[in-house]
This record gives sequence, C-alpha cells and structure tokens, in this order.
Amino acid sequence: DKLGRKMSKSLGNSPDPLELIEKFGADGVRMGMMLSAPAGNDILFDDALCEQGRNFCNKIWNAFRLIKGWEVSAEVPMPEAAGLAMRWFESKQNAVAAEVADLFGKYRLSEALMAVYKLFWDEFSSWYLEMIKPAYGQPINKKVYETTIGFFDNLLHLLHPFMPFITEEIYQALPHTAEDKGEFIMLQKWPEYRAELSFPQEEEAMGLIIDAITAIRARRNEMNVAPSKKVHYTIATAHADTFARGIPFFKRLAS
Repeated sequence: DKLGRKMSKSLGNSPDPLELIEKFGADGVRMGMMLSAPAGNDILFDDALCEQGRNFCNKIWNAFRLIKGWEVSAEVPMPEAAGLAMRWFESKQNAVAAEVADLFGKYRLSEALMAVYKLFWDEFSSWYLEMIKPAYGQPINKKVYETTIGFFDNLLHLLHPFMPFITEEIYQALPHTAEDKGEFIMLQKWPEYRAELSFPQEEEAMGLIIDAITAIRARRNEMNVAPSKKVHYTIATAHADTFARGIPFFKRLAS
C-alpha cells in the first residue's frame, strides 16, 4: 500500500478492484495503477491516484466538449497569434511522441504516461486551447479548428494504451477522413516523431511568453488584483519582437 505494507485482508488495505472501477471508472483505475508503478520498483498503491485518473478523464471529456461546441467559419481570418500557437504545440507534441516511444522501449510505462498527461493537461488544455479559442459567441477560423482537431486526435492516440475506453469513445465522435471512418483507434498508426514538425524558434518564443504571463499572474496575485480587472503593464525585455507577437496572449491570458 502507500505506506509500503504488504496488502492483506487483516490490515484492511486490500481494495476491491470492482469497487474501485465503480467509484473511479476503469480508465481512472488503470491510470492510478500506472502512476503508482515506476519501472523496477514495488507498486505503492493509493486510491488518490485513481481519483487523479478520474479527474483526468473529466479533463479530457471537457476539452472534447469545448472543441465540439465551437462554431466554425471559413470566412473568419486566421489570427497571426494563432499560427504561432499552432506551430508551438505541433513542435511540443512531436517531441513528446518521440519521448514516449523511447520510454516504451525502456518499459518505463509510468513515465510515458506522465509525459502525455503533462502535455494534455498543461500545454494543450491550460495554454493552447486558451490561446486559440474564439471570443464568446464568435466562430473560430476553419483552419485553426481543423488543426486543433488533429492535435486532439494525436493526443487520443498517445493516451489510448493507458486509457482505452474514453479515448475510443471520443475518437469515434471526432470527424475523420473517409479511409479512417469506422476504424477503431487501436488499429490506427502510432504517432511518430517527424523532424519537419519541429519548430525550435516557436518553442523558445512561446516559452518566453508563457513565463512572462505566469510572472504577471503571480504579480497580480501578490497585489490582490481581481482576475476580471484589466491592468496596464510595462515590460522591459531584450525580446521585444517576440513579446510583440505575444500581445494577444497577454491581453487574453493575463488581462
């Protein structure tokens, strides 16, 4: 168990798997097992990890509902800032695909799961979707939407070995090409690293912008500025060109 004791009925620390599945869902329990099982070490099982898995399932489902709820229009021009965000996430996702393949080869399954978990929760949900989502009641550019669907599709592929049920359910609900339609996600090709999808300059630029937004948010909290309140901010930087490209992100994500 989480205290390092052997599981036994007398200690009352041996959970019923079916009860765990009833409470947290099969995918949540699978994720909890994977997170508690680092390569080469004993499994220190904790129900809280299954709860984390259930919360992650909710995160995936909510991201799906958000994307599916957008109105799409080919008439809406693509914002320049959205192009930067798309190249940045394309590069991040490409790198994680290579990292996961390497970790699978070394049987480091829990580390592979954590790499995809962070990519989905942090880069995709917390940053990318917030950067490209349209204003309330407004449609999203068709190319941005299709690119985002492609990112989500790839993330489902990376997550599928760990969380097969929710990923299959959502995959079947996504739009597909005629040749893919009707196939199961488990029969699809595994995402591979592609050198042409690596954009180091965009990664560096977005890294600076994200660090700056995080610093501004921290400063606002220190000064007890309400999240809804717009502020005027002066930034002294040696990266003026990069920050100029990120102005829409500062306005949206740091008020």
